[in-house]
Amino acid sequence: MTTSQIRIGLISDTHGLVRDEAVEAMKGCQHILHAGDIDEPEVLVKLRKLAPVTVVRGNNDRGSWAQAIPDYEVIEFGAVSVYLRHDEAELDIDPRAAGFRVLMFGHSHQPRVEMRDGVLFVNPGSAGPRRFRLPVAVGELLISGDQVEARIIELGT
Repeated sequence: MTTSQIRIGLISDTHGLVRDEAVEAMKGCQHILHAGDIDEPEVLVKLRKLAPVTVVRGNNDRGSWAQAIPDYEVIEFGAVSVYLRHDEAELDIDPRAAGFRVLMFGHSHQPRVEMRDGVLFVNPGSAGPRRFRLPVAVGELLISGDQVEARIIELGT
């Protein structure tokens, strides 16, 4: 019996901008995770046209539209549980002890995929306006059964 693969789009720090390249990268995803600093609610409207979106509030998400967005989220994709938070420094749990396979965050604008103590830490970087000399990027999780891998997708801007 084969297990089908689930593809989850990862995006963060859009700061009001949904690039065409980000939309292309998210096409075909079964779900999208946004790790905050959305800045404009229209960002979520555009992403929800592609797939269901789970989102957390970033430090720049202010105003009445952002009040309903939580500081963190927990979501499961089959056997893989994901803890979603904007800023890794605000992590208030031990993700391994809590049973999470993936911790996804943003805030630093620095794309990173790192395995730590059995937990996959993923920052897809910033998909919004370029900051400093950091790449503009998104990411994806590929889940097959209880196996999960992540990759960063740099956007040609």
